[in-house]
Order: sequence, then structure tokens, then C-alpha cells
Amino acid sequence: MYRQAAAVVAHRDQVPPDFAGQVSLEEHRRAADYTLARTRLEMAETAFDTVFAVLWLTVLLGPVYEWAARFLSPGLSRSVAIVAIFGLILRVVNLPFSIFSTFALEARFGFNRVTPAMFMLDRIKGLTLQAIIGIPALYGLFWLLQTMPHLWWLVGWAALMAMMIAMILIYPAFIAPLFNKFTPLADGSMKASIEALLAKCGFESNGLYVMDASKRSTHGNAYFTGFGKAKRIVFFDTLLEKHSSEEILSILAHELGHYKLGHIGQRIAQSAVLAFVAFAILGWAFGAGGLASAFGLAEDPGVVLIIILTAIGPILHLLSPLTSWLSRRAEFQADNFAKSIVGEQPMINALTRLTRDNLSTLTPDSLYALFYYSHPPVPLRIAQLKT
Repeated sequence: MYRQAAAVVAHRDQVPPDFAGQVSLEEHRRAADYTLARTRLEMAETAFDTVFAVLWLTVLLGPVYEWAARFLSPGLSRSVAIVAIFGLILRVVNLPFSIFSTFALEARFGFNRVTPAMFMLDRIKGLTLQAIIGIPALYGLFWLLQTMPHLWWLVGWAALMAMMIAMILIYPAFIAPLFNKFTPLADGSMKASIEALLAKCGFESNGLYVMDASKRSTHGNAYFTGFGKAKRIVFFDTLLEKHSSEEILSILAHELGHYKLGHIGQRIAQSAVLAFVAFAILGWAFGAGGLASAFGLAEDPGVVLIIILTAIGPILHLLSPLTSWLSRRAEFQADNFAKSIVGEQPMINALTRLTRDNLSTLTPDSLYALFYYSHPPVPLRIAQLKT
């Protein structure tokens, strides 16, 4: 993160030559300032999370467990309760960062449109969904641990993957509408062009929808979700307002490229592998025993799970270069697919406009991008489109 900040500062006062005619110096500086602000916030949040993790394991977890033990006898409910309390505390301590990001940082650069009431309502909805889904899942996990002490982690992994597939099916129809309004794309030349592109790519959709993203932010995007005939395509209203029809079609062609090239299945497979590694670590840690007592804590399954969840993030972070590279490779492939469908210039125009509108830096640090960028830097994407 320090390297990223230094790279952006070093190039703040000069637009890369390849973009001199498309991005003004004022826009470039503004993008640099936005990237710096977000990077510094990320640095502060990372430092806070590290300190909090140490304090939680060494100071706070014991008293919280003892408090929960006063009200609940040993068993599944106590284990679930301690993990639920942990999740709630995490949400509360990270709330100031979300508030600052939304109402200070994003507002400073003209992106935020969220009201305080909307912000709190979103958090309440998110917490409610987390409880509805997470608490039964925790009961199931700890039940498996009791009844299948040697294979619980493998069955738990399989159950998680089943839940992931189910969420992909459920999300568009039941969860997303809790946060945004989705309206069918109006008839007209734009819709006709999109339907022609879908037919050309052999993509069957359950509908074309516009999401009222502008009520929260001015950022623009488009995506498709779902499986089989339940697939639907969603456009942010901000995207439709700011982009030409050619640019919108090129962005859609890029998303269709992910589908046609099998990237959706690949991402699910990657998630399955990462989840398998995580559950294997869980299985080993629970099987070895003594983990909680090493911290002077009770050997409650909930306590053990919290310790592992706190430690497993940095372990899986070591895989970030690999997962980020796989994601960037898929983005390059989807760009090439879009180029074959709509041509290179509409894609270049769309990427350039997205860069300007979203204040994306054109000069990221290469090592930072290696670890954290799921999409290749725009200069590299455009250079590839031109080859």
C-alpha cells in the first residue's frame, strides 16, 4: 500500500502520454487524489484490524466468552452465540470506517448519494440477512463437528458450496431487491441493439433490468447473474446515463465474454478450492486440539473457530497473487472477446470513460496491482486491445 501511494504521488502531475488526448491533467490529478485517499484509508483500516485482532485474542475474547457462559449452558447455542457476538462486534468496530468512506471520502469526490437514514437501513438489512443465513449455518457446522468428528470439515465444505450455488440463484430475485429497485429496460433502439448482441453471442436471458444505483453512488457498472434460463442482465442507471450506446454494448460484450469463455464456472471452482483449503485448516486445527488453551481460553468450538477465522485471513492472503492473476487473465480474455464482437475502439472508449468517471488511477504500482488488482490496470488493457 505504501508503494501504491508513492507511485501515484510520483506521477500525479503528468498524464501518461497514451492518454494525453483523452484525460486532462485536472482529471488525472483528481484520480490520483482519490486513489491516495482510498489507499490511506485502507492502510488505516488494515492497521486497526491488525491491532484489534491481537487485542481480541489476548484481552477481549476471554471476558466476552465468560459473559456469554453466564446465560448459556455448554452446547451448540453457546458456541453459536460467541461467534455471533464476534461478528456483531466486528461490524460495530468497523462502522466508523464505513461512515468515513461514505460520507467523507466518497462525498468529497462527488460520488456519494447515500443519506444517513439509507446508510443505517442498509446496515440493519445486512445484519438481519447475516443472522438469518449465518446462525443456522453455524448450528449446522457445530452439529457436524459433534456428530462427524473426522469428516465434518469435508461435509461442511460441501454444504458451503451448495449454499453458494443456492445464493447465486436466490440473490437476483430475493436479496438484491431488498437494497435496490430493478425495472425492465425500456423498449427502444438501445434495447433492440442489446437483444441483437445477445442473440449474436447465443446468450439466453430472463430479462434486461436497470438498477437505481444512482440513489447511492455515481459509479457505473453492469453485470449478469443467475444460472441457466434464470440469467438476468443488470445495468446501473448511471452507466446508461453516461455512456454512448456503442460503449454500453462493448461493456455488455465484455460481460458476455466471461460467460462464453466459462469464467463463471472457473470462479466457482476457484472459490471451491479456497474454501476447501480453509476447511482443511479448520479440520486440522480442531483435530489437533489445544488451540484455545494456548491463548488461555476455554476449548469451546466457538472460541476455536474465532481464533482460526482471525488467523486464516493472512494465510489465505498469501494466495492473493495467484487469485488476482487468474482474475486479470480472465479480464484480458473477456476484453479480447468483446473486441471480436464490437471492435477495439468502442472498448477503448468505454474503458477510458470508466476510468475518468470512476477516478481510477492510470499509474498504479505494479507490485500492488499484482497482489490486489482483480482487473488489469486500464493502460495494460488498452495496450492489449491495440495489439
